This record gives sequence, structure tokens and C-alpha cells, in this order.
Amino acid sequence: MSNTVPYLLEGVVQHYAWGGFHYIPDLLNQSNPEQEPCAELWLGAHPRGMAQVKRNGETAQPLQSLIEQNPEEILGMATAQRFANQIPYLLKILDVGKMLSIQAHPNKVDAERGFAAENAAGIPLNAFNRNFKDDNHKPEMMTALTDFWLLHGFTALNKIQQNLQQTPELQSLLEYFDGQSIQPLYAQVMGMLQAEIDELLQPLAERLLPLLDANKLPKASADYWAARAMRDFRIPSGRYDRGVISIYLMNVVNVQPGQGIFQDAGVLHAYLEGVNVELMANSDNVFRGGLTDKYVDADTLIQHLSFEPIEPKVFAGEAISDTLIQFKTPAPDFELSLIRLSTGKKQVQDSTAGPEILLVLQGDVLVNGDLQIGKGQSLFFPAGSQYTLSGNAEIYKAGMP
Repeated sequence: MSNTVPYLLEGVVQHYAWGGFHYIPDLLNQSNPEQEPCAELWLGAHPRGMAQVKRNGETAQPLQSLIEQNPEEILGMATAQRFANQIPYLLKILDVGKMLSIQAHPNKVDAERGFAAENAAGIPLNAFNRNFKDDNHKPEMMTALTDFWLLHGFTALNKIQQNLQQTPELQSLLEYFDGQSIQPLYAQVMGMLQAEIDELLQPLAERLLPLLDANKLPKASADYWAARAMRDFRIPSGRYDRGVISIYLMNVVNVQPGQGIFQDAGVLHAYLEGVNVELMANSDNVFRGGLTDKYVDADTLIQHLSFEPIEPKVFAGEAISDTLIQFKTPAPDFELSLIRLSTGKKQVQDSTAGPEILLVLQGDVLVNGDLQIGKGQSLFFPAGSQYTLSGNAEIYKAGMP
């Protein structure tokens, strides 16, 4: 076997306001003296966060530039043809200090149509009211690195009815819920005037915020996250964000370290708290439904949502060998794996199915017996690569199914 010389890969840190301050700087062995929020580490070739690659003393270059020099060699023929000479996935670390916006993503056909329509309408890519940033879908999966909380899909119809009945301040919304479909109720909430939202949520805040301050609300309850949202979010046009109501219509899910969850197109969701590894299709298309000061286009969101209730499927990885765990999903764009190395155990890769990105989460790794990398460092392997990893380390790998 002839080993492949990998590229060292340097990702991009995104400083969104909801991010934590320590996890990503600590991972990258960087200081953060200004206490700037470090929300996401992007490892991929998306234009809004392009990773740089280099090897053998070469000058660093954007990952997409490397791909464009010889797409079929770098991506493999099948990947290059299927995904239009693009690396099909984006690997991230997320440190969720404050709740992310409630959101969903389009399927591939709708993304292509929407992107073309907004381009034809002359809406700039960086415009506040831009929905489609690219022409790709965005299925995504995550695995937790810490105790992690999220909202995932609409909950069961009987649970929605129960939540509204047991929350006195929201009982008036039962008028719009027939027990058969979530859509009329959700459309009503998204279409209410801001004054009506404030009138509903002011008494809820008055009841719940003292309980939150006294640590009397369990994290598994919608009340806890509603209180957190009302404490943390204020919007310019009113006191309360309408996304608070959605918390009572959705599943509150806890994912433990080592467990994963998959979110397909049309599934309403929001990350609430914790650190995770996320792998998704290479897209930044987001339709927001609240808990944000960014653009909310309720009509477009509703058009692309699945209103079928979801029973969350939290899953563990599948052990392929004593060093390799795979997190399998239906997505054709990516597959996430965890490599655990210890003394006397090596991970040998004969020939990669497509391009691979490896991130060392902890420990030290010897690559092909001569390249030493450590915590926070990343590698890029072109398609068809052969390599051997040894050491004591935990490594997350993005690749093709």
C-alpha cells in the first residue's frame, strides 16, 4: 500500500452572537482575550467560510481552488459528477451558548428553484431578506460532545393539545387547533400581530421567569426553554419573540455525548444548548421561524415545512471495528465517523470512497508513520487516499457513504 500525503487544513471560526467563548478557542489552542463569541468552526469549501489547505511547505490555498485544479482526482469521478465539482459536505463544531433560531431547510429541487428565482429578482446574496444563499439542500446530522438540548420537529398532536391545555396563557390558541393538523395553528401563530404576541406572552413571562430564576423548571420541559427564550430574546418591534410559542409545539430532545440525530429537509428545529459535531450538505440555506433578530419569512418557511409529527430518533454510532464508529443516515452527501485510537490500535484506510476531512478532537496522531498532528488540527485527504493513523486520540471524520 502506498500511503497518501494529506493536506493540512485550516478551518474558519464564525463569531455569531449565540456562540460560547471557550470551547472552540481551547480546541484550536488559541486565546480569546476579547471574549468574542466563537460559535462555529467550519471545515469545508463553502464560500462563506472557505478552509485553506497546504502540504509539503506549499503556500496555503482555498480548498475549492485545489478542487478546481483537478476535480475528478481530488473528489473522485463519481463525487465530481454527482455534485458538480463541489465537495458535498461541510463539517462543523458548534458551541451553543444561547439558543439558535428556530429554522428549517429546503430540499434540493426547492433550493434550486428558489436560488434561481431570487437571483432573477436581483436580490443580493448578502441581502437581509435573502432566503436562498445557494442552490443546495441541507440535510444535517449531529453528534453531541457535551450534554446537548434541541428542538426537533413538531411533537405528537395529543402532546400539542396537552401542552396548550396545561399552559393557561396559551389556551386561547386551542381555537385554531382541531387535533388533526398542526398547520392551521402554526400559520396562525406566525401571522399574529406583534401586539397580540406580546399580550399572550407577557403573563407567561410573569409566571415563568421567577421559576427560572429559582431553578424550579426542569430542562426537559417546554416551560424551561420558553422562559430562557423570553429572558434572552427581545425584538425591536415588541417585547417577545413569537418563536416562544413554537417551543410548545415541538419535541424537546436531549442528546448525550456519543449519540446522534438526523434532520432532513422540512424538519423544524433549533439548537438550544451544548457542544456538538455537525455534518451537513454544503449549504447555508435557512428559513427562520423565530428566536432570532434575522430575517423571518413566515410564508416561505410554511411552504417548505413538514407538518407531520415526528418521534425523535436519537441513535448511537455503529461499531465497524475496534477503532471505527459510523453514524449512518439517509443522506447521500456525507457520512460521519468517529475514530478512537489507543496504544497498539491503528486505523488503516485502503482507499477512500471520496474526499475526507479529519479533525483531531483530542490526543495526538501519527499519520503514515511520519506526520504528527494534535488536538484541534485537521487534514484533507483526496478521493482514493490510503493512510494509516496511530496514537492515542479521538478523531471525527467526514466522508462519503
